[in-house]
Amino acid sequence: MHILVIGLNYKTAPVEIRERFAFKEDEKDRAIRMLRGTKDIQECVMVGTCNRTEIYAVVDQLHTGRHYVKGFLSEWFGIAREDFADYLYIKEDDEAVRHLFRVVCGLDSMVLGETQILGQVRTAFLQSQECKATGTVFNTLFKQAVTLAKRAHSETDIGKNAVSVSYAAVELGKKIFGYFEKKTVVILGAGKMGELTGKHLHANGVNKVIVVNRTIERAKGLADKFNGEACTFNELSSALIQADIVISSTGAEGYVVTKRDIQAISRKRNHRPLFMIDIAVPRDLDPAINDLDDVYLYDIDDLESIVEANRQERAREAEKIGYMIGEEIVAFKSWLNTLGTVPVISALREKSLKIQEEAMRQIENKLPDLTEKELRIIRKYSKTIVNQMLHDPLVRMKEMAAQSKGDEALDLFVKIFALEEELEQQSRIKQLRAEKETADVRLPTLHVSEAVVRS
Repeated sequence: MHILVIGLNYKTAPVEIRERFAFKEDEKDRAIRMLRGTKDIQECVMVGTCNRTEIYAVVDQLHTGRHYVKGFLSEWFGIAREDFADYLYIKEDDEAVRHLFRVVCGLDSMVLGETQILGQVRTAFLQSQECKATGTVFNTLFKQAVTLAKRAHSETDIGKNAVSVSYAAVELGKKIFGYFEKKTVVILGAGKMGELTGKHLHANGVNKVIVVNRTIERAKGLADKFNGEACTFNELSSALIQADIVISSTGAEGYVVTKRDIQAISRKRNHRPLFMIDIAVPRDLDPAINDLDDVYLYDIDDLESIVEANRQERAREAEKIGYMIGEEIVAFKSWLNTLGTVPVISALREKSLKIQEEAMRQIENKLPDLTEKELRIIRKYSKTIVNQMLHDPLVRMKEMAAQSKGDEALDLFVKIFALEEELEQQSRIKQLRAEKETADVRLPTLHVSEAVVRS
């Protein structure tokens, strides 16, 4: 049994490739069931975001697992293997587990330490679980991963430092105002950066947004997103009088707001603090504005320096999480090794009980005058002898299986107690059950060719 991850993300594939491998939400259940019904796939989970598509699978053999997962991707999305092979990454066993832990903790994200991926992985796992595509291994592994991520974010400061310009602007504003309730933000220009910063400020409590643009139509288009007001630059002075926060990103030549403009309205503002963010290149706001009392002006370089410092801080916190991941990998591997003892224990108990039952049969034949009570007593104490004899060997076997050469110890245990026949019988029963489950999860009228057409 092996754990396999095959996927592509923002590091390995451009967006035009990633979007071709996006599972549609209304078809994802069917995709999960189809993959689970594929030969050699014992368990599976599909993780899909705008930045990644990943398939996690428990497989019998790594080489056949890789073959069937790639085949599934090719069939489902209708793309030849050779057209996407170069964009894939493949992780196996310990590295697959490490990759999952890094992903769910936000260490493999475009924004280091982001928390959204935790919810996305958890949702993907629960969906696969509902489709009966997970089992003992993934039910344990993914729950452990989610628990680890929660602990990583609560025990470190990886998510506490802004690592985008728009978030940095919000953090700076909090230092000046403490809170944004009852504050008014004026957005100069209707560009994407101004919109994003305004969106974060609005989400943090700003209750009034005024958008100023050269064309009133574009100003209204952005203002409507915040239930705000729209005006042209002819009304700029009136907007600035109301402003507590100014975000400027117009792309204009020359300064849109000068020091003299702010001085002219300072009395009407009653010298209230004014927080100004210039994210335009070339700059929109006259740097001399920063010389005025109660005015706090920051440009794109100021924000980028804050972001870079915060990135470095997150990287230091990520190292702490890396140690936590290492410990969790050891714990999971130890559990996985002991998981292999379950069929061996079952086989040994089965063989022991057969020997005990055969001994009881011979006793009954040779001592036919024994009463039912006497037989019950003999049966009880013979089972006690068997259980006591097995106790220490089973404890030692579990201990040895959890060590580095656990597989070798388990094989030796099987040979010493001659359990090959019992394990073979278990394997046949398991295979028959798996074939039945595969038949159950396959959609009877859906073939791979149909999935290609529908996708």
